[in-house]
Amino acid sequence: MPGTLPLCGRGLLRVSAARLYRYDLPFSEPVPSGGWTLHRREGLLLELADGTGAVGLGEASPLPGFSRESVEEAARQLRDLAAAVSGRDVTPGMPLEEAGLPLLSPSARFAFELALCGLGAASRKELLPGVVSPGSRSRVPLNGLLSGSREEVLPEAGRLREAGYRAVKLKVGRRSVEDDVGLVRELGGLLGNAVSLRLDANRAWSPGEAYEFARGVAGVELEYVEEPLADPALLPGFAKDSGLPVALDESLVGLAPERLGEHGYAAALVLKPTLLGGISRTLELADRGMELGMVPVVSSAFETGIGTLGLVALAAGIGEAPAGLDTYRWLGADVSSPPLTLGAVVDVPALLGVERELDRRYLEELPV
Repeated sequence: MPGTLPLCGRGLLRVSAARLYRYDLPFSEPVPSGGWTLHRREGLLLELADGTGAVGLGEASPLPGFSRESVEEAARQLRDLAAAVSGRDVTPGMPLEEAGLPLLSPSARFAFELALCGLGAASRKELLPGVVSPGSRSRVPLNGLLSGSREEVLPEAGRLREAGYRAVKLKVGRRSVEDDVGLVRELGGLLGNAVSLRLDANRAWSPGEAYEFARGVAGVELEYVEEPLADPALLPGFAKDSGLPVALDESLVGLAPERLGEHGYAAALVLKPTLLGGISRTLELADRGMELGMVPVVSSAFETGIGTLGLVALAAGIGEAPAGLDTYRWLGADVSSPPLTLGAVVDVPALLGVERELDRRYLEELPV
């Protein structure tokens, strides 16, 4: 994906060595993902070092059903990258083609940019948000993720409300339209005005089903509905005719920031760097979206603690909307120790200031 490297601080970054690991973690429960049911999370960690003890870590975790590249493809790309950057200076902000670096798939690009920014932060003895997006906030609100049956969703929504969450997100489109409407109306009454309700359909509905849903939830205050239509080309008309606030997620994959103006009907942008192509592309989309009046929401794609810390740092510098990082709860283990503690609001300096070590039990080092 063309573009420029993130700034990641000032001056040159010397990469003396690069290492690559593959990880394999269990989910705490099966996870539906784009027509797949996942029982394990597999991915890669990229480690860049500068020879002075400074180290930066990044994560490439293609998500089955959503990512176009496989873990094996990302691994091949990151091996080539490791060979290209080892023993040389990298200039932050330089166009990729000028840097002489190989083209990377979105997840591999996220790993490289996060590792590069982590190296820049470590070399300057700063926390990651300071180099990812200067002027970032010290506290980041998060949304809670709701999934499962009505009997599971309603008590969990009440717990999240009492825990101080400003927003919750419900997966819709896996039940009948009638059942989804009923559950959303119950949630609207339960949450009231204190907690905003986000919905994610993952392109599950035909136009008829989407309009039926819109009529059924009339009067319920919704922050947005992500990707309601199986055919995204119909989104502009649906947003206009239904009156529902629509958010883009899958539609952003491969979309150049300068083309975002073609989607002026969108109320929000759900930004997943693993799928979009890294920190720099996410920042570009967020900036352009805010110019157009769209709300940017940084969101996760079941990354480990390494990737999630990068998302926290990114969210701290983008807008003010609660970030969607609750997929971390579905991991049954983590590649770093101690694991992350996330709640309704993240104290960014406290979370990123904890010293963590890689848990080698879940890692296999790959030759580079």
